[in-house]
Amino acid sequence: MKTDIYNSQGKKAGQVELPESVFAVAWNDALMHQVVTAMQANARPTVAHVKNRGDVRGGGKKPWAQKGTGRARHGSSRSPIWKGGGVTHGPRKDRDYSQTIPKKMRAKALFMALSHKFKEGQILFVDSFGISLPKTATARKSLAMLSKVPGFEKLTTKRKNAALVAFSEPTEAAQKSFRNIGNVTIISVRSLNPVAVLGNSYLIIEHPDAAVAIVGSRIQKTVAEKVEQKTIKKVVKKAAKK
Repeated sequence: MKTDIYNSQGKKAGQVELPESVFAVAWNDALMHQVVTAMQANARPTVAHVKNRGDVRGGGKKPWAQKGTGRARHGSSRSPIWKGGGVTHGPRKDRDYSQTIPKKMRAKALFMALSHKFKEGQILFVDSFGISLPKTATARKSLAMLSKVPGFEKLTTKRKNAALVAFSEPTEAAQKSFRNIGNVTIISVRSLNPVAVLGNSYLIIEHPDAAVAIVGSRIQKTVAEKVEQKTIKKVVKKAAKK
């Protein structure tokens, strides 16, 4: 399967061959939900933290005698039922929200996200932005020219999460040029993930030949792991028979 490549002026500059194993993968709701939920949990910061009754300062002295006052018995003024006391079952910063995501699931979820974007016509392949010096004006001009491509009209008008720009080899000049544009997010092709891809309206990939090779290498890794596992199993079985 082939698709068009555009230059920074929004004109066609050629075509690129896309592997069906990456850009033509069937959608799986359950798998995508599991991977996205796990990735969001892994990115969740543990900032909220409250003190329990043992962390609150003071409260060592018994407020009043156990018996004879006519009031309820209390052992500490830092009890959760007292004003100024500790908090029961509140959020703690030592809580771990992280979840494990198998490599094959992570890779397939990314391929499904890329396939969905490609099917909807929301992926734009650019040969090169040609940015050698950090200049936001140059990046804005390139996006304005690319917005003339049919289907990408909202590239400059959408206020938030308009586009995710993926660089196969991100340079400092390109990163500084795009990072000041509020509705654009920059990322390395090696760091592409389903949360970032699906979280933006459009996906712009620079140097598509190199980018496709990088993304496709994930398949090769999973295949190599399968072969290695099969080889190990065979060796173990032979050793067991002996």
